Amino acid sequence: MRKVKKTKKQNKFDRLLEMPKEISSSAPKITIMGVNEMLIENYKGILEYQEFFVRVSTHIGIININGFKLVLNEMSSDDVMITGKIESIDFETIED
Repeated sequence: MRKVKKTKKQNKFDRLLEMPKEISSSAPKITIMGVNEMLIENYKGILEYQEFFVRVSTHIGIININGFKLVLNEMSSDDVMITGKIESIDFETIED
């Protein structure tokens, strides 16, 4: 797996422009709205999808979502909205 490296020059440039970290990095941004909606930005792909379990691949690892009646809504190349009764979320990180 490719490792994304940033140079000091890029970091200084981002700070100079006051760019938010989530815009200038490939790290996922997870937004949870109540217990029924979850938005994952900067994802790589859907690894597994069932009504009770979703596995999402990101640049830093895998996000596992467990629940009931889970549905993938509003998918784009950058973000995915997951709706349904979300019971738990866990992470599998990538070892360096």
